[in-house]
Amino acid sequence: MRLFCLACEVLARPLYLSAARSPHIVDIALLRRGLHDDPADLRAQLQARVDEASKDGYDAIVMGYGLCGQATAGLTARGTPLVIPRAHDCITLFLGSRDRYDQEFEANSGTYWYALDYIERDDGAGGSLALGAAGAGLDADYEEYVLKYGKDNADYLMEVMGAWQKHYKRAALIDLGVGDISAVAARARSDADRRGWVFEKVAGDMVLLRRLVEGDWQDDFLVLQPGQRLAMTYDHAVIGCL
Repeated sequence: MRLFCLACEVLARPLYLSAARSPHIVDIALLRRGLHDDPADLRAQLQARVDEASKDGYDAIVMGYGLCGQATAGLTARGTPLVIPRAHDCITLFLGSRDRYDQEFEANSGTYWYALDYIERDDGAGGSLALGAAGAGLDADYEEYVLKYGKDNADYLMEVMGAWQKHYKRAALIDLGVGDISAVAARARSDADRRGWVFEKVAGDMVLLRRLVEGDWQDDFLVLQPGQRLAMTYDHAVIGCL
């Protein structure tokens, strides 16, 4: 098969590795992580890329995105099947399953997540600070302070107000075994020490990303046929089609 993979850049390293090992031809296009700040704009950009790729003779378009704050809700498959993981956000893709995502959330809901590609691809142009959907309101406050007062002053204000401590209790670094994570680990430990969090390294699993680019789309993926539209389901399936 010829596959077009449209993905967020926070998945760059594991996706490139998975594509290199895939038996199929996989072309990858990455979009900036900061686009998540405006779900409607991200949805429009994704739809435009889907529409464009549908003209290029691919057997399927596969998405390195989850529901992502409903940014993918409403996406429509055109002339080519559209495949997307049943995931709330990229944390599920890093951890390897919805069940593990649920277990982590139930056991440690106040987790501030770190991942190599997410941290090293910070272009300084803004973007939600925490991986995943949790804590979006707190991160929006922080970003506003950064714009108004600069990063150092924003950190100081958040810590004086106790905002970090009230919302988060753990800094968790996801280790997929791809790339050198030492600098990101040092940053996560420093943040944890400064903010009174527990630091943990969590083993990641690339199984969903491998399956995405290998064409193994049973159970954990939604395959939209031409003309079908993606919708949120509000249950364990996460997404469905209209």
